[in-house]
Amino acid sequence: MPFDREKIRSGIEKACYKRPVSPEQIDRLVGAVEAAIYEDGEREVPTRRIGELVFSALRDLDKVAFVRFASVYREFQDVHDFVEELQPILDGRRRDPRP
Repeated sequence: MPFDREKIRSGIEKACYKRPVSPEQIDRLVGAVEAAIYEDGEREVPTRRIGELVFSALRDLDKVAFVRFASVYREFQDVHDFVEELQPILDGRRRDPRP
């Protein structure tokens, strides 16, 4: 399946809906995913690889958008799946309390 920049952008935009993420930040994220794909040099890139790249980038950009994307990408079945994915984020927050 060919790389579809707009499909990736659409998924990211849905995850970032009503979040403080600018269109420019989304453009940069899509560009970074695209660059990483082309750097791999593979003729065909598995959908899973693309999803993991987006997943990783969203984790750094916006935690709520990350969870939204993860819930679809990881196909969470119940609340325990959410907790399992969120636990590292929550643990990190506890170690680095806000002033």
